[in-house]
Formats: sequence, structure tokens, C-alpha cells
Amino acid sequence: MSLAEQAIVRARTTEDIAVGDELVRHRLSSRVIHWAVGVLFLVCLLSGLPIWTPVFGWMAGLLGGLAVCRVLHPWAGLLFFASAAAMFVHWLKDMRFTPRDWDWFGPKALAYVTYAEHDEEVGKYNGGQKLFFFAVMLGALGLLVSGVVLWWPTRFPQGVRVASILLHEVTFILFTVAIVFHVYLGTAALPGTFAAMTRGTPATFAVATVITADAMRG
Repeated sequence: MSLAEQAIVRARTTEDIAVGDELVRHRLSSRVIHWAVGVLFLVCLLSGLPIWTPVFGWMAGLLGGLAVCRVLHPWAGLLFFASAAAMFVHWLKDMRFTPRDWDWFGPKALAYVTYAEHDEEVGKYNGGQKLFFFAVMLGALGLLVSGVVLWWPTRFPQGVRVASILLHEVTFILFTVAIVFHVYLGTAALPGTFAAMTRGTPATFAVATVITADAMRG
């Protein structure tokens, strides 16, 4: 068995270790949670856009019609939030801010989108990635809270319903834009990161974000 194959096998249960020149970055449970969040958000988007505006009414046909979308959307939303909550618990330890991460609050955060900033000593995730993580968690919470109001609108005052509509629309638009950039960074910008989230190890060791010495020893 080659080192690459050994790394893939180790990635089923282990992460943040090196197998020869192969870096095991994400174990299977991490990848399953990540893709669950992504797939469920896509289902929410495809079922929600036809409800939002007739411009996207053609999307309803992909899921069985507008009536199906109206039933599917809220339940998919609940599953999306559940998967996001699982991601929060699963990755919170790695996403805690360190003193050097606070520099990312401000103009430096743009470096996450442009990949203009690279620090070999940053650890497994840089400050921009941590900001994105918490932004996703906050967005998921906003979609849940506003979505509950829209699911049972007659149980809430008019002002709450209007605020929920605005929150839901603004949040899903920002969320969608953020996901587009996220996909870009994981494919065109840094192809190795996509491989890390599919097989557990980056395409090449060189393109992997350097993890800390403590994690390597673990």
C-alpha cells in the first residue's frame, strides 16, 4: 500500500497527522459534516428561491413543483441548522481565536478571499477561515430564527414578521455569496483543499495549510 493510500485509510478516523509526505487534514466525520452542511444549504436554496420570487420558479420543477418546495424548504432548513450545529461542536476547538488571529478583524480579512496573506506559522486555520466559520454559524442561526417566524407567521406580530422576512432574505443572499467564494478558494485558488475535504488528504503536501507542531505530534 502506498503512502497516499495509507493516508486515506488513516483519514477515516484520524486527522492532523503526517503519513510520510501525505498530510491527513480531515477525518471522515469532519468531511461528512462539512458536506451535509453544503448539500442541505443547496437544497434550501433550490427550494427557497422559487418561493421567494417567480423569477426562479423554474427551479421548482427540479424538486417536484412549488407545493413540494413549500413543504421541503422548512424541513431542509431544520436539517441544515442541525448539521451546522454539529459542525460548530465538532470544529469549535480548532476555531478558537489566538492573539495573532485578532489581526484579521479589519482589512486583513480580505486576504482570506484573495489569498494574498500566507503565514507558515498560522496553525491549521488562519484568522480569515475562523471568521468565516463563525459567520456561517451566525448566518445559520439567523436563518433558523427568521425561518421559524415565516413558518408560523400568524403566531407573531406584524413587525416581527416583517423583520424576519428582511433578515431571512439578507442572510441567505450574503450566505450564498460567501459560499461562492468558499467554493472558489477550495477549488480554483487552492485545489488541494478540495481533495482534503473529499479524501481527507490534500492533493500535495506543499499546498496544505501548515498545522501546528503540537497537532503533528498528536
